[in-house]
Amino acid sequence: MKSIVAHGAHDLRIEEREMPSPGAGEVLVRIETGGVCGSDLHYYHNGGFGTVRLREPMILGHEVSGRIAALGAGVTGLSEGQRVAVSPSRPCRACRFCHAGAPNQCLNMRFYGSAMPFPHIQGAFREFLVADPAQCAPADDLSAGEAAMAEPLAVVLHAAARAGNLLGKRVLVTGCGPIGILAVLVARTAGAAEIVATDLTAFTLDMAARVGADHTVNVAETPDGLTPWTTDKGRFDVLFECSGAAPALAAAVPAMRPGGVVLQLGLGGDMTLPVQAMTAKELELRGSFRFHEEFFTAVEMMRRGRIDVKPLITQTVPLDEAEDAFRLASDRTRAIKAQIRFS
Repeated sequence: MKSIVAHGAHDLRIEEREMPSPGAGEVLVRIETGGVCGSDLHYYHNGGFGTVRLREPMILGHEVSGRIAALGAGVTGLSEGQRVAVSPSRPCRACRFCHAGAPNQCLNMRFYGSAMPFPHIQGAFREFLVADPAQCAPADDLSAGEAAMAEPLAVVLHAAARAGNLLGKRVLVTGCGPIGILAVLVARTAGAAEIVATDLTAFTLDMAARVGADHTVNVAETPDGLTPWTTDKGRFDVLFECSGAAPALAAAVPAMRPGGVVLQLGLGGDMTLPVQAMTAKELELRGSFRFHEEFFTAVEMMRRGRIDVKPLITQTVPLDEAEDAFRLASDRTRAIKAQIRFS
């Protein structure tokens, strides 16, 4: 089978790997679609992120959907030919964080396409993938592209749960890549009274407006564009910081009301924070990392029409042209979510 393998920065290869077969209690999934994520781009452009480096060739990818190709002995509840969204979250269920109800912090997490441990956890950008049935969310009434969006949507749903009740709140979203656009969608679905989105490109901001942002600010053109929301010590109740860029957070703090909540989703590297201003406003900084049970919630929300992710899928390219998907996903002037068609 063909797999998309990163050997280092800008060294992406389509390689033949051995065809897997499911054991007892496992399923074989024929992958249909995979979405290129920000972490995939870090491996592609930089060979890693922060202190995490590629130390061996690694199959990339963790946003995938496909159809059940075979069932291992004892598997029930799924059927051959059924379309599923495949969760990349595979906690050990035995460590202290799993027992405490925080599987996203699992000490032995096997998250697809991660160079954090060594040997690396190989990813899901391959034609066939052996998975646990518990990872597979039925998605027959979704397109393959929609089903592959369950992972980034789950990331945002986890962040929204950490933010608390958004009904009637004023919400600021900084960074309008796929996660930021999904944050706008989720905030609108959760009943936010006002949503403002900031970014550096007109294309991404147009998409934010299309899916529910009340106001957009191009901070490249108008660096002080958030000034109207800074009166009376600030207006925003919640910030979804999705850029991972220190200037975005620094510009947002004056517009946050005292006691507001900052949800940090962006992982662009270490950031210098305006701690003095955050302290004076008694802002709460809450990290948000991955997800677990929210994956099935994401699929269900899409199946019931609560969230429409179709506008976010801006390009789909065939497997043999996979590197084009990485180039497209890197260009925020024309792409939100670039996906790869495996079959």
